[in-house]
Amino acid sequence: MNPSHPVPTNPAHPAPAQPTADAVLADVTGMLRTVLAEYGDDDVVIGLSTTFNRDLELESIDLVTLAGLLEERYGQRVNLAEFLAGMEFDEIIELTVGRLVEYVVWSLKTTQAG
Repeated sequence: MNPSHPVPTNPAHPAPAQPTADAVLADVTGMLRTVLAEYGDDDVVIGLSTTFNRDLELESIDLVTLAGLLEERYGQRVNLAEFLAGMEFDEIIELTVGRLVEYVVWSLKTTQAG
């Protein structure tokens, strides 16, 4: 293992240096399929307008699992709990995959620039 990359990565899908929304959407979709597989719902259609609550029916424990997968993939640069903490309750209820993708792309670009 390369010590400069302590976070395990998938060699077929390394974290991009300049993340694109498409690459992050693919990653997030894969993570959501992992979470949904526990319920046997891994064949659901996931797109930018898919909501976590209404469409995917995720529980708060599922968001904790997703937060762990995001951190495993991107490191501490992407903090789902912090992202959700800055929202009103109705914003969390209406949260879409697209908004999470925008946050991940922004977080990765911000940490690279800083």
